[in-house]
Amino acid sequence: MAINAGPDGGADIPDLLPGPADLPLSVLFCGVNAPMLTVSTGQHFARAGNRFWPTLHGAGFTPRLLAPTEHREFAALGYGITKLVTRSTARADELGAAELSGGVPRLIDLATRTHPGWIAFLGVTAFRIAFALPKATFGPQDLRIAEARVWVLPNPSGLNRRWSLPALVAEYSRLREVARS
Repeated sequence: MAINAGPDGGADIPDLLPGPADLPLSVLFCGVNAPMLTVSTGQHFARAGNRFWPTLHGAGFTPRLLAPTEHREFAALGYGITKLVTRSTARADELGAAELSGGVPRLIDLATRTHPGWIAFLGVTAFRIAFALPKATFGPQDLRIAEARVWVLPNPSGLNRRWSLPALVAEYSRLREVARS
């Protein structure tokens, strides 16, 4: 996976999207931004403490636990990964409100081009700020981006210890059941 210059001139990692021979895009997982380790390795959710891949497997999105290096297998299942903000930081809380809301047009453009069934935001705080919805909670939202339905999930970052792995799996499983039908 190539590392590109982002719009702000910093390093960026390309979105992970299914190819033409893969299943249609069922769920586009949208992180806040790509941490520096993700950009340096070229692998989404690569930090050892991140619980994204174990959560997806536990929730039934993947038939087995995938490693970050196996991201193409994830895309072949009809899933994608993007981020709201292209600037890489050590922590998502280093981003300001203008950057979060400034990422919305890029996401709308991506959804318009790729037609996901669902966009799953990983983190309620960033979602609230980006979309000016201060009372948004986890779960399905009364909002569409292009034609995609929107679901907010807890951020699986190892820094987000308010959510245990079993609690993350339970919350992501709710989306999996709806996306499956």
